Amino acid sequence: MGDTGQVTSGAAEFYDEFFVPALFGEWAPRVVAAAELAPGMRVLDVACGTGVVTLEAAEAVAPRGTVAGIDLNPGMLAVARRKAPDIEWHEGAAEALPFETGVFDATLCQFGLMFFTDKKAALSEMWRVLRPGGRLVVALWGSLGEAPGYAGMTLLLSRLFGDAIADLLRAPYSLGDPHALRSLLVSAGVTEAEIKRVEGEARFPSIRAWVECDVRGWTLADELDDTQFELLVAEAERELSRFVTGDDSVRFAHPALIASAIKLAR
Repeated sequence: MGDTGQVTSGAAEFYDEFFVPALFGEWAPRVVAAAELAPGMRVLDVACGTGVVTLEAAEAVAPRGTVAGIDLNPGMLAVARRKAPDIEWHEGAAEALPFETGVFDATLCQFGLMFFTDKKAALSEMWRVLRPGGRLVVALWGSLGEAPGYAGMTLLLSRLFGDAIADLLRAPYSLGDPHALRSLLVSAGVTEAEIKRVEGEARFPSIRAWVECDVRGWTLADELDDTQFELLVAEAERELSRFVTGDDSVRFAHPALIASAIKLAR
């Protein structure tokens, strides 16, 4: 998978079934609400993955609106197409969106920007395809230090398998500084953005389920073999037990930043 956020077809299935409810599901309504969507709008979801935000947006703009989703990963798109074959799905890079200038009322990107090869170019493209008066909404995870479960998991990975593996789990939190995010937005031509820190929570049925999600369906997909996986589970159950609740499920704070900006007419 590497630091680009790409996963195999099997990992995409696992991601959609287990990881979306654990980490991403609660955020789709928040991202759509921040975009202030209304029936009849045309919306683009960038780095749409398996379509969690795309589907939420489609409901918000129905019955006359349209939503398109674009992602670089064919495995993710295959899952998305099976769930919603009537939605317009595109395989492509955020840095070169295959759409004309000013054709969308809103462009959305939930937890994808930190994985783009050229973040500035991707933001510029998302801004370009917006019509004047349209709104850009980007959600990113907060800093790693604000997600205690993943801060602990990263330290454990570093101890067991080295920094190269641990860095794969650090990548999703690389834009968690609001000041750095604002600078990036401005450099891409996105001005007057409002950035809010929003509380969230990661939830997994168990320590084993948490590790399995990371190894089979997210940033560590296909990076660890079965022996390494079992070692990580055993060590996590010992070292990260502070995040286990009374019913053996895992919960910890997992906040995000939501940036929103309106494209003014020139």
